[in-house]
Amino acid sequence: MKQIVSRIAAMAMTACVAAAAGPAIAQEDVVIVYDASGSMWGQIDGTSKIEIARDVLGDLVTDWDDNTNLGLVAYGHRAEGDCTDIETMVAPGPLDRAAFIAKVNAINPVGKTPISASVSHAADLLSYRDNPATVVLISDGVETCNADPCALSAQLAKQGVAFTVHVVGFDLDDAANASLSCIAENTGGVFLPASNAAELTDALAQVQSAMVLKPVTPEPVAEEPALPEVTLTGPQQVTTGAVFDVAWSKTINARDYITIVPMGSDPGTSTDYIRAKTDTAGKLTAPAETGLYELRYVLDTGAVTLASAPIEVVEAEVTVSGPEQVTTGAVFDVAWSKTINARDYITIVPMGSDPGTSTDYIRAKTDTAGKLTAPAETGLYELRYVLDTGAVTLASAPIEVVEAEVGISGPGLVRAGTEIDVTWSSNVNARDFITIVPMGADEGSYADYIRVNSVTQGKLTAPDTTGLYELRYVLDKGARTLASAPLEVVGADAPLDNGAGLSVPATAAPGETITVTWTLQSDSADQRIALARKDQPDFSWISVQSIGDVASMQVTLPDEASLYEIRFLDVSGGALLGRSVVEVK
Repeated sequence: MKQIVSRIAAMAMTACVAAAAGPAIAQEDVVIVYDASGSMWGQIDGTSKIEIARDVLGDLVTDWDDNTNLGLVAYGHRAEGDCTDIETMVAPGPLDRAAFIAKVNAINPVGKTPISASVSHAADLLSYRDNPATVVLISDGVETCNADPCALSAQLAKQGVAFTVHVVGFDLDDAANASLSCIAENTGGVFLPASNAAELTDALAQVQSAMVLKPVTPEPVAEEPALPEVTLTGPQQVTTGAVFDVAWSKTINARDYITIVPMGSDPGTSTDYIRAKTDTAGKLTAPAETGLYELRYVLDTGAVTLASAPIEVVEAEVTVSGPEQVTTGAVFDVAWSKTINARDYITIVPMGSDPGTSTDYIRAKTDTAGKLTAPAETGLYELRYVLDTGAVTLASAPIEVVEAEVGISGPGLVRAGTEIDVTWSSNVNARDFITIVPMGADEGSYADYIRVNSVTQGKLTAPDTTGLYELRYVLDKGARTLASAPLEVVGADAPLDNGAGLSVPATAAPGETITVTWTLQSDSADQRIALARKDQPDFSWISVQSIGDVASMQVTLPDEASLYEIRFLDVSGGALLGRSVVEVK
């Protein structure tokens, strides 16, 4: 990057020192117009453009010719959105290098890009009507203050004694190059376009040798050669936002471009455009606003229009439809009568939202139907068909989003780290999820979770930490809780009782026979005491005995040391009425 900086400095020095080199001409003053718009914080090869510019000017003034006066004008450095933010930082005069560099380094980009007004300001500062004058414009963007720099530069060149503007462009697209290169061309200067560091380095080497001082007495203006002839054709009428075919008789330069602009637009104006390349046909996208327009074939050099053809843009007719009512978070069907542009989109937004607003959306592509997801909040909404060009709404339909009704249930009490069964009444969206969170956790919180998919039951693992929790049914859209149920998590070895009143020793030796008692009296036809491993399913066991009329039972434990459970099962009722852990060790 230091190499790039040095080349820029050398280029500017070539422009400015050359002003003092010729013995037969008057000394020129030079003003640098410095871009301090907000976009100068962008980067080229990992270094911000404002840092590059600071280094450029620092190197430039270090070796500046003492006999040449240098001034500095900055724009966009004091206020956002202010097209009058232009300031003479250093008036043209003998150079105080340290003060000049300090001025440059204190400038921070914030604002807009009033290029035309800034160049005009510099020209007046140099008394360009009476004296030879050179301006070096360093900019990373195009005019943003409703002015035409091409027209202005041509006017200044006609009014000045010997007025020249050299332009250095940073990271500009093709249309921006066209809008800035005319400044240099109209004043006999040079323009340097570069989209990356490598291109900047190569281009600087060419410009460095090409920049020479124009004599005070202008050379005779040669008669301009006749412009080449090109014809341009397209449809007489297109709908807003539509892609349409355009053709031209031949390509003069591969970088020439074909564009569509409002009828009577100034030279150099462009909206949607394509490069001519080596083709003679292509496609453009119609503007979003109706009216009379022109197709133009424009030379890349000088932005001269070689051919034009009239075209009318009329309103596209599209309808959009969907259900009158959907539940929060639900996926629903939407349809539209036709697709104008594959990049157009269909969206759902709150009723009366500003143009261009979008939430969940789908591209129109080549379809006429698709699916959207309803918002998480209830209320009145609109379905909209929106043009990709200009974000203009072509069609809308009302839709109401109502609350979804869902219930969720699970065990009220579980042991830490155990698997639990959860059920829910219905599914709103297959991407919704069931989760366990601490009681009162913030909306959108989740830990272990499962997607609802197309089922209404599933399994979760209880947290390892005891405490009060919630089972929640949560909408995927907006992470909003639709239903919840309390869940208490107790210790991994805590007894769980649902009325059986089991009494079991906490520990026993391998193979020991223990006494199990209970208090429940029931008329159930099939109640049993089961011995199971702690991790076995509720109705699986190592051994099992029917209860009958007794209230106690002898159970022989396994020889293997481990955690086991004694369970009171009501088999006929399908219920587990009590369980207690016994550790064999």
